[in-house]
Amino acid sequence: MEIILLKDVENLGFKDDIVQVKNGYARNYLIPQGFAILATPSAKKELAEKLRQRAHKEKDLIEQAKKLAEQIQSLEIKISAKAGKLGKLFGSINNADLQKALAEKGIELERKFIKVIGGNVKRLGKYTAVIRLHREVQIELPFEVIKAEESAKDEAESRPEEAASEE
Repeated sequence: MEIILLKDVENLGFKDDIVQVKNGYARNYLIPQGFAILATPSAKKELAEKLRQRAHKEKDLIEQAKKLAEQIQSLEIKISAKAGKLGKLFGSINNADLQKALAEKGIELERKFIKVIGGNVKRLGKYTAVIRLHREVQIELPFEVIKAEESAKDEAESRPEEAASEE
């Protein structure tokens, strides 16, 4: 069945794409959820007109996405996390943590546009994430997971010694 996507659908396509899917997937999920409509001849004509009108606006969006990509690639992202002696993290680092790190640097992105290559990070080290800024603009962002400073733990250990020396 041929459908026109009304929203971006992961692993299927972007908004306004015409895609071929199985009948049940279209009828039972995509169309009722408002993600797609049937690709009838009249709907295709409307889509073609809409795409023609939007073509020049798209150029500006692509230019903005490229500028943002340059800005993001100039950043050095380091995420600190608690880890054991062998470098294994207590928990994991995912796209939400990367979104927070970018927000701290002044770049607001939705986490659905960030994908950590290889899934969640569970060890210290250097990794890469793919960030989709536009359907035509994707960048790879290297980031590093570093061990969190255990200053709070050190302070707690030094306080009892200070209290004992004062007596």
